[in-house]
Amino acid sequence: MNHTPSNPKHPTTSNDRPDGERRMVPLTVWLCSDPRGENLPPRPGTRSNRERPGTAICVQHRQTIGCELAQHLISTCTGEGALVAEGFTTSEATLITAARLDRRAIALVPHFPLAQHIGSRLRAALDQQQLTRVQMRPVRPDQMDRGLADHLGRVSLVIGAPPPYETGGHNPKRDSGTGCPACRADLWMLSSEQLGLFMASAWRVLAPGGVLAVVTTARHQAGRLIDPAPRIIRHAQSLGFRYAQHVIALRVPVEGDALVVQAGPTDLAQLRDARSSALPPTVGVHAAVSLFKKPQEPASSPGPDGPSRGRTR
Repeated sequence: MNHTPSNPKHPTTSNDRPDGERRMVPLTVWLCSDPRGENLPPRPGTRSNRERPGTAICVQHRQTIGCELAQHLISTCTGEGALVAEGFTTSEATLITAARLDRRAIALVPHFPLAQHIGSRLRAALDQQQLTRVQMRPVRPDQMDRGLADHLGRVSLVIGAPPPYETGGHNPKRDSGTGCPACRADLWMLSSEQLGLFMASAWRVLAPGGVLAVVTTARHQAGRLIDPAPRIIRHAQSLGFRYAQHVIALRVPVEGDALVVQAGPTDLAQLRDARSSALPPTVGVHAAVSLFKKPQEPASSPGPDGPSRGRTR
């Protein structure tokens, strides 16, 4: 198993072959198992950073992009002092990791309660100098080029982990009174179709040679398998991106030759007799990370009537 990140900036002959010729995309595996229920210890000298009961990010959203995956992405795709942008933000992981790696980062967080929660977590984890490297802007993912108008063509890495309703599935039913700020943000943005426009905006804000990282998870829903990666890859290529690398991000620890899968309350509720003819419950142990590179000498940016108006569903 190769868990050493390979560098999508490294020139490969596979990306320079004539159009229409088949090529192999590099594949690697990253170990990205963040501890469950990770809590940030308050920094000395800070005011109370305790979260009110019921306001923590749920496990599902905290695992979307955890600190380990963020560290792999940022250290592999950028250099010191680079600028990282994140859309579909659900936690503080990318901002904290970027600041600790001496990068600058901007997260798009249009939902104010979620921004408040992330802000409190940032103040608990980072010192004053590190806090100057990160910020949030109240714009939707599809508005990234407008929200980062002062950084057009200067971003080194754009990260996005679109939710299920953006990738051809349905959002899991959640109680509108849930305490998770990211769940409430999902409910607020449920009717939006932003993924295609987000990818087109990423083209505009990325510097030549910059990388777009889209994190997805295949899942069973309504009796069928939904894998959003192929459709996202086709759309990215239609915008002019080069498909540079595919990564399997393992979200569970590895002990010897076995994956350590810890069942949660929802998983335990699905346990059944081994002799049952019903399909066993599915457990998500990895995410798929598609890395797309903006060419060093890109073609003209997608215009208002071109692929940028398209939506990936």
